[in-house]
Amino acid sequence: MRKTAVKQMEMFEELLNSKIDLLPESRVREAMRYSLMAGGKRIRPLLLYTALKGYGMDERAGDAFASALEMIHTYSLIHDDLPAMDNDDLRRGRPTCHKQFDEATAILAGDGLLTYAFETASKADCDASVKAAAIRILAEMAGAGGMVLGQDLDMSETMGVTGWDALVNVHRFKTGCLLSAPLMIACNLAGHAEDEERWHQLGEKLGLAFQVQDDIMDVRLTPEEFGKSTSDSDNGKVTSVTLLGIEEAETLMNRLYDECISDAASFRGFDSCGMAELIAKIRSRTK
Repeated sequence: MRKTAVKQMEMFEELLNSKIDLLPESRVREAMRYSLMAGGKRIRPLLLYTALKGYGMDERAGDAFASALEMIHTYSLIHDDLPAMDNDDLRRGRPTCHKQFDEATAILAGDGLLTYAFETASKADCDASVKAAAIRILAEMAGAGGMVLGQDLDMSETMGVTGWDALVNVHRFKTGCLLSAPLMIACNLAGHAEDEERWHQLGEKLGLAFQVQDDIMDVRLTPEEFGKSTSDSDNGKVTSVTLLGIEEAETLMNRLYDECISDAASFRGFDSCGMAELIAKIRSRTK
């Protein structure tokens, strides 16, 4: 990663931590901090910053929404790891929130991050109509018609998904929506609201590529290398690898990533070099 990008993310880490510092001291606050500052890849904030830069905007204009996105993503991971859902003991190589604290605290930490995300977004320094559009996108992409729907489909379809179309639908909502959100927010901040739906579609495609890549790594890496306590294959879940085979899944993954780079280059008034570089970095990840 280039030095400027490293510095940018160092600043973002400081920003996230400072947001938690503003909250009253409590066990829940420390559980929120524990999970939020666990060293994630920060893909969603990076997508937002990179899209803003592509539109020629100051990346710092996205700080409030980048923070909100990472809070929402982290809340979803806390709840996803709970015994009632995936029942994972490890996340990013560390005990999951409910293991480090307890289940009640983990639930409240997730609730706290979700609600704090919208408080943070509401304080963004931008035009009121643009702020309203960005908050709408956050709610739609994270809510009952977005990521939450994906989680519901994932849980209810775990024993029933036998076809590719059903699995794609899970990934479209569970993963794709929160990868679409930063791109959709960025185009609104940049005054290109007309691009919103196309960025939504690109984010869904990126989410599918990302999830297929996760399925491949789930097979090739040990749980310890992957940073999780259990694998989807061990849990008997249907994945792109079980449906397509690992070679076809890898071919699909690469095609999807290539299409995302090509799609990003098709936007008028948008310099896609940074986005192409970021997508290439995501494709080359090892966990």
